[in-house]
Amino acid sequence: MDHSSASMVGLGLMTLAAWGKGPTANAAVVTFDNGQEGWHGPQGTGGSSFIDAADGNPASSYRTVFNNFGIDFINSTNPDFVGDFTTSSALDLTVDVRARQVEFFFQPVSRSFIVEFRSSSLAQGTPYPWVSVWYEIGVLQSGLDWTTWSVSIPDTNSATLPAGWGGSGDEDPNTFEPRLPPGITFRDVLANTDTLALSTFVPGFFFGFTDFDVSIDNVTLNRVPTPASAMLLGLGGATAFRRRR
Repeated sequence: MDHSSASMVGLGLMTLAAWGKGPTANAAVVTFDNGQEGWHGPQGTGGSSFIDAADGNPASSYRTVFNNFGIDFINSTNPDFVGDFTTSSALDLTVDVRARQVEFFFQPVSRSFIVEFRSSSLAQGTPYPWVSVWYEIGVLQSGLDWTTWSVSIPDTNSATLPAGWGGSGDEDPNTFEPRLPPGITFRDVLANTDTLALSTFVPGFFFGFTDFDVSIDNVTLNRVPTPASAMLLGLGGATAFRRRR
């Protein structure tokens, strides 16, 4: 192998290694400094959701002040946060969260906060609005200062639910617990996600009316390329390097 070939392979391997670490060029980040970018919270008679320019971590955040059974922040329009996630080998999601108030009849309470990948297309022909897979990333409670919560999906093509994950869209006839419908896998939901939600509506649970004052910021979804894609990107970068020389 000549020196130029060795340099090309070496640079390709370095680029491949870089893709597997932390936020990459494939990471979508919404800071709310440039608008909602597809994210929206509850609206209506129970309160409102809005960008708060003085409440971010830092700068702006997206904040909801609402009284209801629960709250959710959802995105169903930004292609960075919906679509076929199985084209990536893994996913990393992080979000900064602040809770000024979480109260039930003026008493502080805690509420689970989940990330939920929803697919309405997989629910067609069923009485459910969507099929989903979900994971508890943290617990909301009054006085929670800015905290970063995260979850990683090491294998987007897994047929089975990873540890800690739940499914919804069907109900076990014996326990009445929510579950994925028969024949639908974890991978199927990730391949057909049309809504990404950050929510207190944990499938299978019901809550009373609760007063929420909660903000989110720096919503980040990092798509880790498949090894083959990363290698191609690496070799492409190496080719460009050689041409510049």
